[in-house]
Amino acid sequence: MVSAAEKTPVDPSAPGRLTRALAFLDRHRVFAAAFALGGVLRLVTMLGYGPAMWFNDSYEYVSVALHPRPHPIRPDGYGFWLLLLKPFHSFSLVTLSQHLMGLATGALIYALLRRKFGLPKWGATLAAVPVLFDAYQIQLEQLVMSDTLFTLLVVGVVTMVLWNRRMSWKLGVVVGLLLALTALTRSIGLPILVLVVAYLLIKRTGWKAIVSVIMACAVPVLAYMGWFSTNFGKFAMTNSDGLILYMRTAIFADCNKMHIDKYRELQMLLLCINDPVSQRKDYAQWYLWGQGNGDGQGTGEVLHRWGAGKKFTDITNEAASAFATRAIVSQPGDYLKVVARDFFRAFNWGRPRFPDEKTYNMYRFIPFYELDDSGNPKRLPQWPSFQGRTDTDAYTYEQGPPETRIVAPWAQIMSGYQQVVYLPGIVLGGVMLIGLYGTVVRWRKFGGPVILPWLGAFGLLLAPAATAEFDYRYVLPAVPLACIAAAITLRRGVTWVRARPKPASASEPTTVPA
Repeated sequence: MVSAAEKTPVDPSAPGRLTRALAFLDRHRVFAAAFALGGVLRLVTMLGYGPAMWFNDSYEYVSVALHPRPHPIRPDGYGFWLLLLKPFHSFSLVTLSQHLMGLATGALIYALLRRKFGLPKWGATLAAVPVLFDAYQIQLEQLVMSDTLFTLLVVGVVTMVLWNRRMSWKLGVVVGLLLALTALTRSIGLPILVLVVAYLLIKRTGWKAIVSVIMACAVPVLAYMGWFSTNFGKFAMTNSDGLILYMRTAIFADCNKMHIDKYRELQMLLLCINDPVSQRKDYAQWYLWGQGNGDGQGTGEVLHRWGAGKKFTDITNEAASAFATRAIVSQPGDYLKVVARDFFRAFNWGRPRFPDEKTYNMYRFIPFYELDDSGNPKRLPQWPSFQGRTDTDAYTYEQGPPETRIVAPWAQIMSGYQQVVYLPGIVLGGVMLIGLYGTVVRWRKFGGPVILPWLGAFGLLLAPAATAEFDYRYVLPAVPLACIAAAITLRRGVTWVRARPKPASASEPTTVPA
């Protein structure tokens, strides 16, 4: 008589797969240990601050997931990600997916530097350490925000382009689609297309690959812009770029220097701020989000004088764009001054409380409940949304209480961890300088493979300072690219035993470490 165990088929390859997996982990045990520890830190975060943490922008993303529509302020890529996860009714699943994205970003950095550029295991792991261990990176992953998805997409694009010395048109389609997702997640992702195409031209990749990248990126982006036009009557991705640039220039814009014709340019005149430049607030976002109090401060007051019922309309956006452009042209020195000031904020040793205490605290692991005026834990804000309120939208998505639950001792562990483990700005500055050196010494090759991640990091740091305002969450997506550029630069100090044939002029030999 045959036993049940004898009837059950046994997969002879199962022990072999397990052996290979264990051997793989043993070969990469340094990174595997770092990866595992990063995973533990993220698990502690989810236990201490579940189901999610909230930022002011979070509620609009949730609203888009509940009521799909083109948003006037920001593209809908992240809102669509929430829409895909909506059937599970779990912000815990949303944050889990984002923690996995953070870990995946670290794995891409390690794989690229180890396999393509032949860095030693400890060197490739070190380049991934900021993504895996920075407390502010982990906290950003716990927020209902688009930045973690954006970071993974950018690093994915750079990894694919650097990994393949020769790119087929099929691979170009994949890269183009990733670029489209990047642009639809954050509009700053669209200029990365220009950077990638320029790099492919320098590498002489071939016209088929370049055309496939451009077309694959253009089709989803143009489709989204067409959808946007059916709702707002404007073929664009947002109705906010002009207003955001307006808030950038509102700090210094002096209408006496802008030579505004008070008879022919009434719209521009109405956007002037009454306060003298010396008495204005030193953070730009007030002049977009501030409601005004009758003294000429805040865009709310400006739009009240303008007679507009909403900020983000086509008319107000175009008028604000014209005003900001005139301010920049009339006062280029003042504009460069505020851009340089915000750009170099990224390289401070500490983290100053900028732009204000409230925004600064949104990036912190607070180890206790914040209390309202009645002494009760703060609830989500009851702001009006597209078809309801922000708190009820979040409740509808979660199908339960969506407020952050601070649980001991996990919350206290991460709060204490954040006080110690993060990448200081001055260290990021040093990493950027190493990458800059790597591009300079490769000037005959137009910077070689260092130029793509370095310019990507530089652009992600400069763009917010030039078009909006410094914010700490804008710094973090630049860190992985800066680390990749620095690691490629420093790899020349390692001894190699074998090199592959010399690649195209803008690339470098792929090597295998001793």
